[in-house]
Amino acid sequence: MTKSGYPYPPDEFDVAVPGGAPVGVHRAPRSGWSSAWPFLLVAVVCAAVAWGGITLLSGDGEPAEASGDPSSSASAPASPSASASGDASGEPSGEPSGEPSAETGGPADPAALKAGADLTAQVAVYNVGQEAGLAGETAEYLMGQDVAGAALREEPQTPDGATYTENTILYGADRADTAAYTAALLGIPEANMVESAAVSSSPEAVWVVVVTRPSTMG
Repeated sequence: MTKSGYPYPPDEFDVAVPGGAPVGVHRAPRSGWSSAWPFLLVAVVCAAVAWGGITLLSGDGEPAEASGDPSSSASAPASPSASASGDASGEPSGEPSGEPSAETGGPADPAALKAGADLTAQVAVYNVGQEAGLAGETAEYLMGQDVAGAALREEPQTPDGATYTENTILYGADRADTAAYTAALLGIPEANMVESAAVSSSPEAVWVVVVTRPSTMG
């Protein structure tokens, strides 16, 4: 390059050294784009890496939503049929067992009580209601159910002198099993069974006090 075409002013790099070679050379000034493109490249690469990571993470959660997996959704409320069944077997938990509950005090199943009853014990029947002949019918009904000791007492009042407004079973000491069987035969609730000292001191084991026709007699 000739001096006339050299664009730079003279400086220390133009001083000749032994041999005639210059100490250094001048470089053309760098453009703004050549200085900025490395930073732009780094920014583009970082943005691409971040986008790829977000896409990967969001893609992991999509199968559970798209597949409809029940574990990823809220539990459905229990169906009315499951609540009404009472247990997992599907059998009604409130089905009557045939024996009275402590809450209702209803009549028991005679078949479940017959084994514990003394069928030879004397049972007196008292009709304190308004239907004539009810004591005799009740005694016959009991004898037809293997209560061999049933006796007829067609009297308007029991020997204990008490007043009764419901069919009741009175029984002596240690006669609860026989009384429970007799009550079950006549559909009398266990709540209407009463241990009585008057019965304990009498020849009978059980007194049946009928005010109305027992439900089991029709």
